[in-house]
Amino acid sequence: MAVPSEASMKEIRELIAVDTTSRDTNVPLIENVVDKLRAHGVEPTLIHNEDGSKANLLATIPSSDGTRTGGIVLSGHTDVVPVDGQDWSSEPFDAQVRGDKLYGRGTCDMKGYLGVILAKLDQLTSAQLAEPIHLALSYDEEVGCVGAVSLVEKIVADGLAPRGCFVGEPSSMRAIRGHKSMNVFRVQFNGVAAHSSLPTEGVNAISYALKFANFVEEVSAELRTSGPSDEAFIEPTTTMNVNKFDAGIAVNTIPAQAVVFFEYRSLAVVDREQLTARFRDEAAKLEAQMREKNPSCSVSFEQQAGAPGLDTAPGEEIVALAAACGAIASDEKVTYGTEAGLFSAAGIPTVVCGPGDIAQAHAPDEYILLDQIAECENFIESLIAQLSR
Repeated sequence: MAVPSEASMKEIRELIAVDTTSRDTNVPLIENVVDKLRAHGVEPTLIHNEDGSKANLLATIPSSDGTRTGGIVLSGHTDVVPVDGQDWSSEPFDAQVRGDKLYGRGTCDMKGYLGVILAKLDQLTSAQLAEPIHLALSYDEEVGCVGAVSLVEKIVADGLAPRGCFVGEPSSMRAIRGHKSMNVFRVQFNGVAAHSSLPTEGVNAISYALKFANFVEEVSAELRTSGPSDEAFIEPTTTMNVNKFDAGIAVNTIPAQAVVFFEYRSLAVVDREQLTARFRDEAAKLEAQMREKNPSCSVSFEQQAGAPGLDTAPGEEIVALAAACGAIASDEKVTYGTEAGLFSAAGIPTVVCGPGDIAQAHAPDEYILLDQIAECENFIESLIAQLSR
């Protein structure tokens, strides 16, 4: 079994010790990374959210001749999912080695990857790079790729024009070229409350919310049977589900409010704007029906999160570079979404490649195999060699 370096293990443990659950701030972790970068002569840029409680980090390690444009992006998110209600065998924010595994929240998804990069800062900054390497760390990936939107916008606005990007989500160090889009919606139906014995005096929000939920199921069935498909996916078609439903206050009261939460994950060939418009139009149609009964009724349709799919062509340079650095070539496309689609949509060819198995992500006793950390170290070292003069 390959053994990771003490430097990487130290960095990963430090990252795990900072609780960056998405509902909380990630700024302490980002400030720690800022200090490490400055100690190596690299001045990063921070892109904060509106209230300053979250921050993306963008840093360029220039080529040996000072060039800051072109090159390769190493991208990863800093947030983790909650541990609430999970039964852990050890403290989730105190990384522990047991056997051939390192346990802790974020070891797999994806602080193992980030720790390796930080441990390689000496090599990254001392190498005679022929082209720059950009570090892009985001916030709130786990709640819908929220932070990476402004991060990618900054890369484009600064004219960095990288020729490729590696997103280090857990892929067992396979070079993944494709995944579906991710789209999350909240639809609120506002009816009129009344006593259940007088239903004509009210407008039942649940009734209309159920009609909308049924419409989601109908579209899902349509796309499953007659929509585009890609056999590289475990689920070869666009998928969608109503996953949460909030409504009602009592069994003897006509409900004045019902909220439907649904999501869809579409193939890259599907027009997301067009598909979303179908659901928006259905919500508007139901609102009109409700308002015929009482003009005070309304329906609100909100997209809470969204990120495009990824479909990088096998002939892109970034795919060959991944292989040259030791990534395992694969035509498999993964079920989970990542920030890779945002980079790709901005014209930056992107591959998902990182240590760890997605099956361990988000679970109690999340872990990463030690030899996966070592493989990631080898990948980053090979990348430095590939990009050096």
